Amino acid sequence: FLFCGPDGAGKYLSAINFAQALNCLVNKDDACGSCVSCVKIAGQAHPDIHEISAQDSDEIKIEQIRELKRSINLRPYEARRKVFIINDAHRLNPESSNALLKVLEEPPGSSLIILITAKLQLLFKTIISRCQLIRFYPLGREELRDILARDYSVPEAQAHYLSYYCEGRLGGALRLAESDSLAFKNSVIDGFVFSRGTSFIDELAKKERSQIAGQINILAGWFRDIYFAQIGMPAATFINLDREDGIFSAAARYSQSELNEIMTTLTKSLAYLEGNINTKLLLSNLRIEIWKS
Repeated sequence: FLFCGPDGAGKYLSAINFAQALNCLVNKDDACGSCVSCVKIAGQAHPDIHEISAQDSDEIKIEQIRELKRSINLRPYEARRKVFIINDAHRLNPESSNALLKVLEEPPGSSLIILITAKLQLLFKTIISRCQLIRFYPLGREELRDILARDYSVPEAQAHYLSYYCEGRLGGALRLAESDSLAFKNSVIDGFVFSRGTSFIDELAKKERSQIAGQINILAGWFRDIYFAQIGMPAATFINLDREDGIFSAAARYSQSELNEIMTTLTKSLAYLEGNINTKLLLSNLRIEIWKS
């Protein structure tokens, strides 16, 4: 199988669930999640479930595929079906891709190979043609919110926020659910918008550009909510529903033209981060634009 879709769309989680369902000791067609086999697979401790990734390298090397080829022809230790999960399969280099092709041509009946990728165009077409392609798409916001709350016991306010912020990507939402994402995003809003000191900007400027971009996106969500409040959208559409009162208060503070200027600056700031710009200067200018209003 070839699981293809955007990062965080649940491809890896589905591969693990697939492996559990194939080898569950309680159910024949589904995973119970609590038997010895299911628990081992979830904990990456099952001897017949193998994961292959680029690890510390940028590529999946031919030696890793040779090891897969050796292992796939051995009988399972305790599973009904051995499963090999190749993460970020687009990182296969030409040598490892050709080696994998030989395995895909005649895979043993007791084994299953699942390739996972967010960049289908980088895979050899001959590999794609030998797989059953399963496409993954982001979930709807309400659907993701309900799944987080019902299946993963994420608190309602946090589930609402993650369903918007992660744009329907279950994997991304689950990673953030492990931390106090509400407290973090609120600290970003408070640091940019309500704190008069400069220490927040100084510390943020030291971080990786991807982290800075993430915090600017959090800020964009805040001003998007203010804009929605001004045009009369219901509070349920707010990303930051946990700060509903503050959003309505801010809506009375900014004019439409001021919000437009801020949103334009936020968009430009994200674009500038892709270039060789002084991040402290960029963040300082962004702060000035926000406080100017």
